[in-house]
Amino acid sequence: MTSRTPSTVAEGGGPFRAMLETLPDPVMLVAGARPEDLAGRRFAFANPAARDLLRLPGAEGRLLSAVRHPAVLEAVDEALFERREATAIWEQGGPRDRCWRVTARPLDDIGDGPERLALVAFSDQTDARRNERMRADFLANASHELRTPLASLSGFIETLRGHARDDEAARERFLSVMQAQADRMARLIDDLLSLSRIELNEHIPPLDRVDLALAAAEVAEALQPLAKERDVALDMTTDGRSVIVGDRDQIIQLAQNLVANALKYAPPGSAVRVRVQGGMDAAAAEASGANGGEARARHALVAPDARGQTFVALTVSDEGPGLAREHLPRLSERFYRAPGQKSGVNAGTGLGLAIVKHLVNRHQGGLIVESELDRGATFVAYFPAAPAMTPRAASAGG
Repeated sequence: MTSRTPSTVAEGGGPFRAMLETLPDPVMLVAGARPEDLAGRRFAFANPAARDLLRLPGAEGRLLSAVRHPAVLEAVDEALFERREATAIWEQGGPRDRCWRVTARPLDDIGDGPERLALVAFSDQTDARRNERMRADFLANASHELRTPLASLSGFIETLRGHARDDEAARERFLSVMQAQADRMARLIDDLLSLSRIELNEHIPPLDRVDLALAAAEVAEALQPLAKERDVALDMTTDGRSVIVGDRDQIIQLAQNLVANALKYAPPGSAVRVRVQGGMDAAAAEASGANGGEARARHALVAPDARGQTFVALTVSDEGPGLAREHLPRLSERFYRAPGQKSGVNAGTGLGLAIVKHLVNRHQGGLIVESELDRGATFVAYFPAAPAMTPRAASAGG
């Protein structure tokens, strides 16, 4: 039998080496002769993905110079000397946390020299781990948000069964609070169900044509009674062609969330301005929220999938208390509410802007927030414009 050392295995192979070189996941060929010789462990081959991950100057070298994580080294030793597959989780710190699942497998059918061989593969588990944590956080937050009104309802029911049973004034006051808590719980459940439905189809882009200006005007008309009740003027303007590719019901839901949110924080006697503008590139759409040219903090909550096209923007501005710069990046997180928004008349479910973010994401658009303390807030949701219809398509659609 012809002896094949790790070096000849790594250097030869022709198409097999080429295959390993082109793999998107990091892969290494590790060799070791004796369990007690830790310094003698080496990697005889590392593909470009592995060299990039581990910042290796070359495709060969000492293993300890490439990997120092104890669990990973232990998995490699099990594959080399105990001849069994082993796995380890490596959480890599730094500016962007990464989580890798490292699998070491013994190679028994190549190489008959003194060194043992193992194939070490790295699988990126960052997104899976992040989603797992997000689900856990979501369940914890949802449970907390539901538990609060439930505790309030239970307390008032217990009081009404006790000393307040025959107190008519107290009974009416408690029933009013109980109704408000039940309504809050119903809104939370509706938002949770809505968010779940949106996420289920978020990867499927919509195909219908929607006039964003008409959808926003419909929302503005529906919310006029609320604006009048709060003594807030609701101004609507449109400019340019406003047809996008979208889901009409979801676009109306998005516009309603943004306008209702603005009305919630607009002080009496002020105005909420709703504007639809078409025929813009991505940079112009992002800048369309500028409040009279005033410089305010701006943050992109969602970036569009493709920037080299024409967009239609929906801009909603209020003259409310505004938000400090440090709160802007977290506004679309589930259940996140900036200080001062967690109680009182403006308390919401904390899911409205999370719903908006997922709707924008499904429509492959962008979402910008611009705000500053005591200078109001502006949200800009912009979407790719629909292609112009041919005369034949237009007549068929009409």
